[in-house]
Amino acid sequence: MSHPADFYKLQIEIHSEALKIVKKKLAFSSTIRLLVFLLACFGVYFFFGNAKIVTAIIIVAIAAFIYLVSKHSELQYQRDLKQALIAQSETELEVLSRAFHHLPSGEKYKDPLHFYSQDIDLFGRGSIFQYLNRTALESGSDFLAKLFTENKINNIPEKQKAIKEIAGKPEWRQQFSAIASLVKTEVPATEVTDWLKNYKSFVPKWIKPVSLVFSTISVALIVLNSIDLLSGYVTAGWFVLGLAISGFFQKKVNNLSSHTSKMQSTFEQYYKLILEIENEDFSTEILSEKRNSIIQSETKTSTVLKQFSRYLDVLGQGDIMIFGTIINGFTLRNLRQCYNIEKWIKAHKKSVPVWFESITFFDAYNSLGNFKFNHPNYVFPEINSEIPVLNVKGAGHPLLNESTMVRNDFKINSEEFFIVTGANMAGKSTFLRTVSLQIVMGNIGLPICAEKAEYHPIKLITSMRTTDSLTDDESYFFSELKRLKFIVDEIKTDRYFIILDEILKGTNSTDKAIGSRKFVEKLVASNSTGIIATHDLSLCVAAEELPEVKNYFFDARIENDELFFDYTFKPGICQNMNASFLLKKMRIVD
Repeated sequence: MSHPADFYKLQIEIHSEALKIVKKKLAFSSTIRLLVFLLACFGVYFFFGNAKIVTAIIIVAIAAFIYLVSKHSELQYQRDLKQALIAQSETELEVLSRAFHHLPSGEKYKDPLHFYSQDIDLFGRGSIFQYLNRTALESGSDFLAKLFTENKINNIPEKQKAIKEIAGKPEWRQQFSAIASLVKTEVPATEVTDWLKNYKSFVPKWIKPVSLVFSTISVALIVLNSIDLLSGYVTAGWFVLGLAISGFFQKKVNNLSSHTSKMQSTFEQYYKLILEIENEDFSTEILSEKRNSIIQSETKTSTVLKQFSRYLDVLGQGDIMIFGTIINGFTLRNLRQCYNIEKWIKAHKKSVPVWFESITFFDAYNSLGNFKFNHPNYVFPEINSEIPVLNVKGAGHPLLNESTMVRNDFKINSEEFFIVTGANMAGKSTFLRTVSLQIVMGNIGLPICAEKAEYHPIKLITSMRTTDSLTDDESYFFSELKRLKFIVDEIKTDRYFIILDEILKGTNSTDKAIGSRKFVEKLVASNSTGIIATHDLSLCVAAEELPEVKNYFFDARIENDELFFDYTFKPGICQNMNASFLLKKMRIVD
């Protein structure tokens, strides 16, 4: 398989050439519109004395101009789509070189009370979410954040297959994402579905046949009047009757129009995304199930959404067109459109949330597939309930540069605890976040940064970044106790992998040593699994008395008055701490 960068460079080349062609067509389209306008002006000037010919010229010119504007808009959309596709590939090339801090960070998803998200840089600037997220819709971003935080361990093999399949469709993913990136809606999809659910009809059923008969009679009256076989007063009276019928419902029509005018763009753009899903085949269970949720037996869902968009568009144009009032008076046009809209709502309002959910799902899963595509050397953990919780060869953190990162092997069995010691900056915190991400990403179904991995799925819970709260008038120590209490309560009811960085940091050394030892004993007794990083070497003694506890460390050494780290995970207890050395080296103390 070629490197992902080669694919993106090729896509930029392909779409750049297509963009040049579209721009030429746009220039030609603009020229044609100008010529039509000039020809119409010339025709009106030349035949100014002949009312019938002038009228015909104006009608033909308006029709031609409307057609040309429509085609020009389609070309503008194609131009914007090509530009979006080029921008996507350019973004991917930047991210492959680790330039991603300009992308949406997911800051709004930060939650200090969550099981692990605050501790492992899941959201925010420089986070794994910022690195991985390529969603174009807000609903897709919300769903992706939910996948990262839901802490579920079900159906992982099926999730892996789905991500692997969608990763293998890079052109389709980019097309879908490019279309989604052009979606500009005034109203969120959830607000649309709520409005449809609670909508109350007002148009009587007789409006449709009456409007058709009324329109037919209006045409006949106008023809008869134009050939002087009928008095103009009769035609005018009929027109006033039409205005009276329309006026009776006008307030409700206006109310419906004010709501739907904001929703029209949502349906107009979402149908294009539905069309992309309909036209693609998926073989894996999760993807095919989501696709099938939008497939209808009679009419394509994309066609149904497009039709509704047209209904809304026609209603919205009813009062702003030059002859809008005249058309409504003679045809009851607005009432007929309201009838069509209400009939559509009654038939499809329960299906719309399902359709929108499918769009949201694919928008989010595209990010997961994109991550897999960008990291062809990452591996999917082998899922097996009989193997150790984690048995990983060559584990690394996905945000570190692959060419310089130090990878580690480790194996932790169920109901084991590692006590990890090490000098400052030796790699403990990075290792804890690496293990945490491997669990989180493994549970989502993503490949992980490793050469080989076996995994017995387990939920994650951490305590690494407890902070004091001035708002809640809490001390640092009390906040930490609350977090530990939260962990103790959770492990009573479920199986967790626990990761802690320094227990009881907010108290004195003696108190900390005693409390930490008791807490470790409690965790071991609960049959939990996990890793505890500490600078307190006295905690390592637990391994001599508790067979479930093992000691590991990250080393630091001083050579020629310089500090060196190898960032390697080793069995044993760290003997070399570096705080005093660094204080002297930086001339903070003598």
